[in-house]
Amino acid sequence: MTNDLHELSALYALDALADDDRARFEAHLAECEQCRRDLAGLKDTSAALAFAVEGPAPPSALRGRIIDAARAEPQNVVPLRRRSIATSIAAVVAVAATAAAVGFGIWAATLHHSLAHERAAVRVLGDPSSRRIALSGARGELVVAPSGDAVLAVQLPAPPQGKTYEAWIADDSVRRAGQFSGGTFALTGRVANGARVMVTVEKSGGVDAPTSQPILSARV
Repeated sequence: MTNDLHELSALYALDALADDDRARFEAHLAECEQCRRDLAGLKDTSAALAFAVEGPAPPSALRGRIIDAARAEPQNVVPLRRRSIATSIAAVVAVAATAAAVGFGIWAATLHHSLAHERAAVRVLGDPSSRRIALSGARGELVVAPSGDAVLAVQLPAPPQGKTYEAWIADDSVRRAGQFSGGTFALTGRVANGARVMVTVEKSGGVDAPTSQPILSARV
């Protein structure tokens, strides 16, 4: 477990800490005003999630568009052998504000990135001043904080084998914003007003520029 106690707020709010880590964090919490503020917002988010209702499945046409986009890409990639994923850090992050907004119900995301990355996503989703923009092409939304930090919240089927979803930010140029496999994802770049965020299906490992038509997008 991380030695930075500030990183444990989200896991504490979700009751996902071991007994010793819980005791350490509670002792820290008594002295840290920032963590108390973070925890208050996170507990509100977790409580709202408990009352979310199960939402509709993604449109059936979406899977077809994803498969078509994958097939349209030149087949010049040597298939990669499946690798096991290290499970030394695992937790469940519940995204209540987004789930309530789009009616998706209970969402959970396994932490494949650092706790700091996931904490940043929770902050964007829980910030009342964040803008929520509906997606074109899929059910979900883009959530953008005043700082420009942004989170994509979308239900997508698992990408085809050997493929990944890749996010892009298009303003003066088109910039890579990270790869993900569907669900809730914090973009790796900041999004300015007027920029367009889009997602394409690309080969595993990602590419430097989009090679297929976007399957979803949003204009900030």
